[in-house]
Amino acid sequence: MSPPVAPPGWSRWLVPPAALSVHLSIGQAYAWSVFKPSLESALDLSGTQSALPFQLGIVMLGLSAAFGGTLVERNGPRWAMTVALICFSSGFLLAALGAATEQYWLIVFGYGFVGGIGLGIGYISPVSTLIKWFPDRPGMATGIAIMGFGGGALIASPWSAQMLESFGSDSSGIALAFLVHGLTYAVFMSLGVLLVRVPRPAKTAADGTPAPLEGVQVSANSAVRTPQFWLLWIVLCMNVTAGIGILEKAAPMITDFFADTSTPVSVSAAAGFVALLSAANMAGRIGWSSTSDLIGRKNIYRVYLGVGALMYALIAWVGDSSKPVFIIAALVILSFYGGGFATVPAYLKDLFGTYQVGAIHGRLLTAWSTAGVLGPLIVNWIADRQEEAGKSGASLYGLSLVIMIGLLAVGFVANELVRPVDARHHVPAQKEAADVHE
Repeated sequence: MSPPVAPPGWSRWLVPPAALSVHLSIGQAYAWSVFKPSLESALDLSGTQSALPFQLGIVMLGLSAAFGGTLVERNGPRWAMTVALICFSSGFLLAALGAATEQYWLIVFGYGFVGGIGLGIGYISPVSTLIKWFPDRPGMATGIAIMGFGGGALIASPWSAQMLESFGSDSSGIALAFLVHGLTYAVFMSLGVLLVRVPRPAKTAADGTPAPLEGVQVSANSAVRTPQFWLLWIVLCMNVTAGIGILEKAAPMITDFFADTSTPVSVSAAAGFVALLSAANMAGRIGWSSTSDLIGRKNIYRVYLGVGALMYALIAWVGDSSKPVFIIAALVILSFYGGGFATVPAYLKDLFGTYQVGAIHGRLLTAWSTAGVLGPLIVNWIADRQEEAGKSGASLYGLSLVIMIGLLAVGFVANELVRPVDARHHVPAQKEAADVHE
């Protein structure tokens, strides 16, 4: 499938909606927990077992983005969005078959493995194209798309819950809900497939041959051999670990934190706190990444990591004496979590150019897979050990908060060490012109 080149006069502002249609769809992954209680009841599963499709999906997201990034660069955004559409929707259809026949392994394989490939390819599919369309505002452009991934759960969560209520929460009801999800997302993602376009290649004035890209350009294979790539990997991993540690355990965490006070947090209030965190996560993706276009990528990560560490320190210092301080600090941390995701493609573009930025971004997302395991593990394991030691309330999380401050400090130092890429890694202008415009 050839990359669809935009005709003369085509508006670049049609590309962000195309990207949003994919990211809003695959962002459903964050709403997987809606299905957990019904699956546990219908198929007699434990909480750990019902989490398997989501966990495998996140692992496959990182792996498919890492190994499929070069194919995305070579074949273009329409091919990548089509692959994402087929895998993500097929994953739901296989999960529907698994629920209907009560074969749980088929749900894990369908939603987690097949659908997870769709997550990874779909996540990186519009990044390179958006950066090429918006070289003047790359942070804002990628922020719009990646905001959709954060906001997908806000749509999917009530929609899925209403579907289970209407169809029933037994295996037949779950199967029908999966089926409707798969078909609906196929239609919605196809809008992005049809709408996306790549910019017309620039030509040299002299002979009309493809002009080389401006600025430093580094291939994906060379990028992973540079210290800059691995420093950014550490930066992203530390920032995501700090945010996902709160996000994954948000409701029980705020309930535990104020359990020993005179005004404990109710279940409904804890659910409202989770919704606020999702909104902060989404707002941070567009707000902070757009700000990075004004103050620079390195400076915005100084804010994410430095102020993030101060927010964790504030929570640890104030303890359970102030709910507003806890909530505001957590919202700021989650806005930095989302902002970190949305800003990193533009940071990669600044360092490595647009030549294979999508493929480089895909490889960098292995930091997300690592953080997705690391963050929840730190918070949950320490809370369990503290509870076994007889502690309760805010003291369950004191050590976790200190560790998060340390991780953010490591990320801050890594960000300070980032320097321009050495010239020996740059791609020759003739090769990039031939490869990019072939």
